[in-house]
Amino acid sequence: MTQSERLAEQLDGTREWTLKLLDGLSPDDWCFQPAPGLPHALWLCGHLAVAQHLLVHVRCLGGACVDDSFANHFPIGAPVLSTVEHDYPSVDSVRRCMTETHDKTCEAIRGMSDELLAEACMGAEGKTHPHYTDKCGAVSHCNRHEAFHAGQLALIRRLLGKPFLR
Repeated sequence: MTQSERLAEQLDGTREWTLKLLDGLSPDDWCFQPAPGLPHALWLCGHLAVAQHLLVHVRCLGGACVDDSFANHFPIGAPVLSTVEHDYPSVDSVRRCMTETHDKTCEAIRGMSDELLAEACMGAEGKTHPHYTDKCGAVSHCNRHEAFHAGQLALIRRLLGKPFLR
């Protein structure tokens, strides 16, 4: 198995877990916010799509796969607005973008050579990113990032009274 195949396989495995956490959420559950400014499932899933787009397609491949009109709903670092305060895309639209972006991302990762993965990769505005220095690190961070947010989804599920998953 090549390095790129392993990276794509790991990201696929993490996505499988994320999707299990989303199973059984009602439309209202997607909008549940534990406290003002904290993420809800709708924001988390839109954010995951945008993050894969930025980390792999923009920073590693110099292209794009998510439209700015979608990405602008999920800014990094700002307090998360409730679904009452902000007109987010629908759950179906977010899920569709999340799936399409993930499929394109895994396909792109599988096509990356070891030489490409070893190339330097900067964060936003050409600055050094705190979590990676090369394209392999950016792709690997994509997986860690999703796992981190899957933990938030797991907490949201429990706060909603959903059963523990393993």
